[in-house]
Amino acid sequence: MEAGVIFMKTELVDVSPTRKELKIEIAAADVRAEYDRVSDRYARIASVPGFRKGHAPRNIVRQRFKGEIRGEVLQQIVPQAINNAVTESSLNVIGEPDVHIDNNEGLDNFGEQPISIHVHVEVFPEVALGQYKGLELTRRVRPVTDADIDEVIESLRENSATLQPVEDRATQTGDTVTVDFQGVFINPPADEDINVEDVDVVLGGDGVVPEFNDNLSGMRPDEAKTFIVKYPEEFTSKGLAGKEVEYTATVSAVRVKETPELDDEWTKSLGEEGIESVEALRDRVRENLTQHARHESESRMRNEAVSKLIAAHQFEVPETFVELQSQQMLQSTVLDMLRRGIDPREQELNWEALRDALRPRATEDLRGSMLLERIADEEQIKVSETEVEAEIALLSEARRQSVEQVRAALTKQGGERSIADRLRSRKVLDLIAENAIVRDEEWRDEEAEEQPTELNTPLESQEVAKSSAATGGGEAQPNEGQS
Repeated sequence: MEAGVIFMKTELVDVSPTRKELKIEIAAADVRAEYDRVSDRYARIASVPGFRKGHAPRNIVRQRFKGEIRGEVLQQIVPQAINNAVTESSLNVIGEPDVHIDNNEGLDNFGEQPISIHVHVEVFPEVALGQYKGLELTRRVRPVTDADIDEVIESLRENSATLQPVEDRATQTGDTVTVDFQGVFINPPADEDINVEDVDVVLGGDGVVPEFNDNLSGMRPDEAKTFIVKYPEEFTSKGLAGKEVEYTATVSAVRVKETPELDDEWTKSLGEEGIESVEALRDRVRENLTQHARHESESRMRNEAVSKLIAAHQFEVPETFVELQSQQMLQSTVLDMLRRGIDPREQELNWEALRDALRPRATEDLRGSMLLERIADEEQIKVSETEVEAEIALLSEARRQSVEQVRAALTKQGGERSIADRLRSRKVLDLIAENAIVRDEEWRDEEAEEQPTELNTPLESQEVAKSSAATGGGEAQPNEGQS
């Protein structure tokens, strides 16, 4: 059946700005015509006892293949009727429609009565733009202090520190001790023991179980010691909480951290072009921190602009989008937990409740994105292929990957389209900022704004694999500190 030939009555019901109901009545003549066409095709190919193939009467074929024929007829005429109704009503539909047949008479007297259906569809809302130029925004730039510079330089010194072997004394607080652990569950007993090798434990370090600090202190390489650890009921690792374990620890190496002196010689060893002295390093750090502070300030100001836009444009967001966004945010939360060395399966979390708790933020994020897209359309903002290629080149440089590697990764994440969308949103925010009334104010230390989960980079997770026996990252690891 060709599109557009179905005769029908259509009524559009506005359930909400994003939900519509279509009441459709398909004319009996169209049902009958399709019923005849499908019945005749079955008659040509069907084998019916008592008749030569292709010669069974139409009414006999309809009786023998009643369900199959009616199903095929409905599959032909119902989707076409819905498509025609959607086009006629100028609806921008999201996802699949929810279809219900209303009148049994149309099915009981197939081809003799109209068929009435009603269809629930979700649509994009109409976004009526209010003010987005002339917004009153605030710019606050974080000051760069000498203490900030000292902190960065101290971090650089820590990163340059080396671990030197200790051979002339026993272990003491601050040493990094490499240990092999064998642990036996004694209360209550367990089928599997703990066996881990080459675990680095920083004596006195954050999160190290006190019994490990006490018993590993005063030891030398190749020395072994047996001791018992009784874990509290509220211990972070469920596999160890409330249990008593007897450990045999064998020290294989002892090292002490040596931090380089803050002098010109160390500064030159960093290999940074143009930095030949401590003073030059301080100037470079100040410059970088100042630039970062400006970027942070601009980012906060743009976030303020989006928040004001959202507050002034409270339209309904499609439920399908909210569900998808909430699910993606939940997945990001799980990935973040894994990066931090936390096993989500060990957490007593109500995942459904957590996803519901994410819905308000998901809705606001979507509303902001839809607003920026609407403004981009209004201002006819476009992104060229040249701009996309330039952005890929920047990503390539930042990730230290080839352009081909970046492009391949982007293909898995939605491709270059996602870059174009991001660049388009950036252009919209630039336009809003350029046309805003900006008030410069002194910096005040506010609570850090919540960042997207994927931007978090938990450095502590890098240490979990080697330090879990004494600082706690696994199901059967003796940790008191961070998971």
